[in-house]
Amino acid sequence: MAQIRPFQGYRPKEGLESEIAALPYDVYNRAEAKQAVKDHPLSFLNIDRAETQFDDSVDTYDPKVYQKAHDLLWQMINDGNFVQEDKPVYYLYELTMNGRVQTGIVACASIDDYLNQVIKKHENTREDKELDRIQHVETCQAQTGPIFLAYRANPVLNEIITRTKHNDALYDFTSEDGITHRVWCVHEDTDISAIADTFAQIDQIYIADGHHRCASAVKVGQRMRAAHPDYTGKEEFNYFLSVLFADEELMIMDYNRVVKDLNGLTPSEFLNQVTSVYQLLETGEHCHRPEHKGQVAMYLQDKWHLLEIKPEYTSADPVNGLDVALLQNLVLSPVLHITDPKTDKRIDFVGGIRGMEELECRVHTDCAVAFAMYPTSIHELFEVADAGLLMPPKSTWFEPKLRSGLFIHAF
Repeated sequence: MAQIRPFQGYRPKEGLESEIAALPYDVYNRAEAKQAVKDHPLSFLNIDRAETQFDDSVDTYDPKVYQKAHDLLWQMINDGNFVQEDKPVYYLYELTMNGRVQTGIVACASIDDYLNQVIKKHENTREDKELDRIQHVETCQAQTGPIFLAYRANPVLNEIITRTKHNDALYDFTSEDGITHRVWCVHEDTDISAIADTFAQIDQIYIADGHHRCASAVKVGQRMRAAHPDYTGKEEFNYFLSVLFADEELMIMDYNRVVKDLNGLTPSEFLNQVTSVYQLLETGEHCHRPEHKGQVAMYLQDKWHLLEIKPEYTSADPVNGLDVALLQNLVLSPVLHITDPKTDKRIDFVGGIRGMEELECRVHTDCAVAFAMYPTSIHELFEVADAGLLMPPKSTWFEPKLRSGLFIHAF
C-alpha cells in the first residue's frame, strides 16, 4: 500500500518559474553546466551543480561545493524567489513535447515503500554517484530534483487530474528546448484525501527514471533516522520528492548502441555472424527505424541493415527477452567480446532524442558499427521490476526530462 502524501513545499514565485526551472543535474558535464548558468543567475542549475560557482581547480565533490549549494538555495528562498504553500498540497505537472502531453502528480513518496519494494526498481546504482547526491541533499536539507515514478492508470486519479486541469495553471511556460511546462495546485481537502486514499490501495509503484536520486534520498532518510532514534515516521525526512505518472501517459525512447571496433573481424565477417541470429530484411543507404519489438537497425560501412531476431532466439524471460538483452547476449558479448557494457570503453550509448543521424555521425568519426533499437515498453519495465529483476544497462531513455527547481521538499 503506497504512502504518497502531500507536502508543504517551496516553489518559484510566479513570474520567475521559467528562469529558475532547469534540466536535471546529470544531463550536463562540468563544462556544459558552467556554460548553461552563464547569464542565468536564477537557474536552479547553479544549485544542483554548485561547482559552476568555482574555478575548475576546485573538485566537483569538494565539501565547499555542497555548502555553496545550500547557501544559494536558502538565499533564494530568503530573498523571496520561492514561496511556500500554507498547507500540504499536491501539484499536477504537465509536460508537452512535440504535441504529446503527459501529466504527473507531484507528491512525496515513502522511503519505507522503497525499502519494502512497494516502489520497485529496475536498475542497479553506483555508489560513487549515490554519494554525490547524498552529500547534496543532506547539506541542502532539501530534495531539489524529483524522482520520476510510474503507476498503472487509475480512474479516480484520472478524474481528479482532468478536472483540476480545467482551472487556471500556476505556471505555463515553454523552455528553450521547446517543451511546454504547466503546473496546477491541488489544494481542495477532498481531492487531497482522495489522492492519498487511492494510492494507499495501490501496491506497485515503479521508478521510471532517477534511480540514483531515489537511492540517495532513501539513504539520507536512513541517516536522519539514525540521528533521531525517537522518530515517528511522520517527519519529512521519511519521504522524498516525486512526480508520479500513469503508465498510459509515458513514452520511452530508444537507447542505442555504438561500438568502436569489430573485434578484428572484417565488415562482411561481422555481418555473417550477425545474420546467423538475425534475419536481414533490408539494406540501403537511408535509415529505416525498427518498427516493432525484435527489430534492430544496424549501420555498418555506410549502409543501414534492418534486422529481425530469428524466432528460435527469442525468450519469454522478462530480462533475456528484451531487445537490448538479445543484442547483448547474441552479438555484443559473443561476437564483439563486450562482456560488461557498464565498464567496457569500446561501447557507448546514444539516447534516441539525438536521432538516427547521430548514429551515422559516430560511425563516420570514432565507431565501426551502430545499432538503433526498438524502444523498451513501459510494460516490459513493469514486468522486469515485478519479477524482482534488473534491466541491462541503458535500456530506457525517458523524454521529456522533469525540470528541477519547480518544487522543493525541505526536511
